[in-house]
Amino acid sequence: MESTNYYVVKKKAVPEVLLNVVEAKKLLETSKALTIQEATDRVGISRSSFYKYKDDIFEFHDNSQGTTITLTLQIDDEPGLLSDVLKIIAKADANILTIHQSIPINGTASLSLSIQILENTRDISEMINSLEESNGVHSVKLIAKE
Repeated sequence: MESTNYYVVKKKAVPEVLLNVVEAKKLLETSKALTIQEATDRVGISRSSFYKYKDDIFEFHDNSQGTTITLTLQIDDEPGLLSDVLKIIAKADANILTIHQSIPINGTASLSLSIQILENTRDISEMINSLEESNGVHSVKLIAKE
């Protein structure tokens, strides 16, 4: 599996469509009554652009300490695999707030984790890469950051 790299770039270097995706996400967070179509219309992008990039761009906040991230993983239904995933997170000195694993279907389970980033937490991108490279882990997605 190809590892994911993360970059910090200045706003002026980010394509406008990606900035508009961030704006649409903000609109959806602050106004629960808006549909995705309405939010994308307001910022001037297509729904397909929104869906294509929504999981790949997040606004950077310097105060990452004390923030919470939510990850979803698709993992094999194997004894000890959840324990291995949790060890990777513990090794990064992050604090696990919630864990939810679905009932496995066809040998694969969905796992959702809320993780608190602390002052002593190591590089989050390295932690995610370690998760992605683990045997039995099919995908890892960062779906939220607060």
